[in-house]
Amino acid sequence: MPTPATSTASAAAKRPRGRPRKTLEDRDDGNRRRELLQSAAKLFRRKGFDATSTRDIAAAAGMQSGSPFYHFKSKGALLYAVMQEGMGSAIERQQQALQRAEAETPDIAGQLRILIRSHFEVLLGPGSDFIPVMLYEARAITPRQRSALAALRSDYEAPWTPVLNALHASGQLRAEVKLARLLMFGALNWSAQWFDARKEASLDDLADAAMQLFIRDLE
Repeated sequence: MPTPATSTASAAAKRPRGRPRKTLEDRDDGNRRRELLQSAAKLFRRKGFDATSTRDIAAAAGMQSGSPFYHFKSKGALLYAVMQEGMGSAIERQQQALQRAEAETPDIAGQLRILIRSHFEVLLGPGSDFIPVMLYEARAITPRQRSALAALRSDYEAPWTPVLNALHASGQLRAEVKLARLLMFGALNWSAQWFDARKEASLDDLADAAMQLFIRDLE
């Protein structure tokens, strides 16, 4: 018969190391949270935050009306999570675009085009409801939340500065870099209000037009 010490040692040996594996229920909770964020982003963009109820969001996600409160304590918390999700995804996608830019083109103007094209993808491509919600519903979140999102936006915009500095030094960008960056983002972000994917212009067309608008061709 094993002694208590032997039993304890045996149990410890069988105990899995590291993080416990997620159960199916845990994984389903993660999926349901993602569905809520996607549904909320679409509705907030289409109807506005004030006109969208948690009942609307739950119905769009195929849940009962009270289910969103299992994941988020309020509609405001859900709005903030949508904005965080949007910025986190935008930063990740831009990093991937920058890695491609470094591998594909040493030309600094080409790198700016890749950044602009990536930004249009974030704003207007598939699953692009998150960032427009952040741009146009900022009044509905708290000052502390706005401050946290501003830090994420700074992280997102930071890689543009060295590219614009290089273009300014080469004479391809005439405007002062800080103002140029602000004006560029203002113009690009406004496309979320007027762009219609069903019409003739593609995201590549938009990126080419933006380059012609902002950058001087030295050839």
